Amino acid sequence: MFSKGQMIFGIIFFVVFAIIIGYTYRRDLKLHQKFYKGSIWMLVAFVGFIAFIAAIKFLL
Repeated sequence: MFSKGQMIFGIIFFVVFAIIIGYTYRRDLKLHQKFYKGSIWMLVAFVGFIAFIAAIKFLL
C-alpha cells in the first residue's frame, strides 16, 4: 500500500511530532496546573453524560 520511503517518512514524522508535543506539554505544565485546575471534573461529567445517554439507548 505504501512505499518504503513513505513508511520511513511516516515513522520519523510521528516520532518527531510526539517529541515536540511532549516537550511543549512539559514546558507549559505549570500554566496547565494553574489555569486548568479542576477541569478533570468537566471530563468526568462529560463521560458520565455520554454513558447516561448510551445506557438510555440500550435500556429503552
